[in-house]
Amino acid sequence: MNVEQRNENNIARKSFFGVLVMLCVLLGVSIVLTYVLKDATGIPIWKGILAPVLVFASGDGLSLIFLSLFILSVTASFNVMGELGGVRAIVSVVVRRFESRRMWLVVVLSFVFYSFGAFLGLFEEMIPLLPIVCAICLSIGFDSFTGFLCCILSCGFGFASAITNPFTVILASDIIGVSPMEHIGFRLLIFVVMFALLQGFIFLYIRKIEKTPESSLTYARDARLTKVEQGPTEADGKDEKKLVRSYAAFLTGSLVLILVSSLIPATRDITVVLLTAYTLVFGTMTAVYVSKDIKTVAMAFLRGLGGALPAILCIALAASIKYVFEEGRVLPIIVDNINRFTNGQEPMTNALCIFLIVLVLEFFISSSTAKALLVMGILGMVDTGFSKPMSVLLYTFGDGYTNVLFPTSPVLLISLAMLDVEYFRWVKKSGSFFLLTFLVVIGFIALGIAAGY
Repeated sequence: MNVEQRNENNIARKSFFGVLVMLCVLLGVSIVLTYVLKDATGIPIWKGILAPVLVFASGDGLSLIFLSLFILSVTASFNVMGELGGVRAIVSVVVRRFESRRMWLVVVLSFVFYSFGAFLGLFEEMIPLLPIVCAICLSIGFDSFTGFLCCILSCGFGFASAITNPFTVILASDIIGVSPMEHIGFRLLIFVVMFALLQGFIFLYIRKIEKTPESSLTYARDARLTKVEQGPTEADGKDEKKLVRSYAAFLTGSLVLILVSSLIPATRDITVVLLTAYTLVFGTMTAVYVSKDIKTVAMAFLRGLGGALPAILCIALAASIKYVFEEGRVLPIIVDNINRFTNGQEPMTNALCIFLIVLVLEFFISSSTAKALLVMGILGMVDTGFSKPMSVLLYTFGDGYTNVLFPTSPVLLISLAMLDVEYFRWVKKSGSFFLLTFLVVIGFIALGIAAGY
């Protein structure tokens, strides 16, 4: 195991245990609150401790089971796709198409990863591709950090500027009971504007390092490299075409399923179930078709399942907090107090408060699914003064952009460590950009409320 892999494992492990501890603390606080708010007649202690298990037998149990199956199937299928070289092949084709047009290549690479986040909810899966994208950017005369901007930053921005992100838009919409396709035009506008903002930042960075190469965040690292050590692997032409065509068809099919099932009233409530079945069946079929090796597919699938298990544990802990509130009969009290606070307030004030709450939770809990269960479950019962799609948008905004800013994001820390870039150097370089980003986000929130989104 090399240094980068050890750093990746250590950071990921620390992040998981940090989230686990925070959720356990929140669970403990929720148990105590049932006694404080109900005058010492709270939930039985044993029931509170076993809540992560008992919640699966509650009224939300069936939804949690389907959600867990959804996370397992999507994570495992995309892990198979990554191990078989599906994403790598797509990136390789893009590079060859634009290798003679440097700036266009940067735009296209950035858009590809931006779309991975916005449509498919991929983020952690991009870490293995970072060295490849960095090598591509080095080979065309830029620096390694341009690769970070095109890969990790772009994917993180796409995750937040989401259209059909299964882990934010679809999941949050399902929890709160609204179609993820409702008012999709507004999210498309956000998608375009935020991509343009991202490109402005990348172009300014490239322009600066072209004028002053020493200003590159990876100048010393790149200077040590006498040649590009990593790049797109040269695969057999037929194999690469087969990979690209097969996985392009698979991904297109998943997007079509999301759109169609969300627009048809009869299937709207089972979008997650349909997507789970589609990903499991057609993801496996695609993998077997391109690899011709069932054993390889099975092993990659099992590794993907193993990687998803921590997320399932976080989901159970997050859902158990609501379970404790319900069993302790304090959820109506909490919802009533929130309604009293929001009653009479301007919708914009309520929206900013919710956005801030999600940002604070994001600092401590990086898991999108865990926060969705925690936040959207309560928001569905609160009178905020604005629509359910706006609640989903607020959650998506609060959950996403900070994935490439907060020091509690394992993907960010792993990526910076791979490039020998200190975290605070990144914050210093990107601080004004993120300030502008949040101002634009607040502008979209105000515009959405004013337009009745």
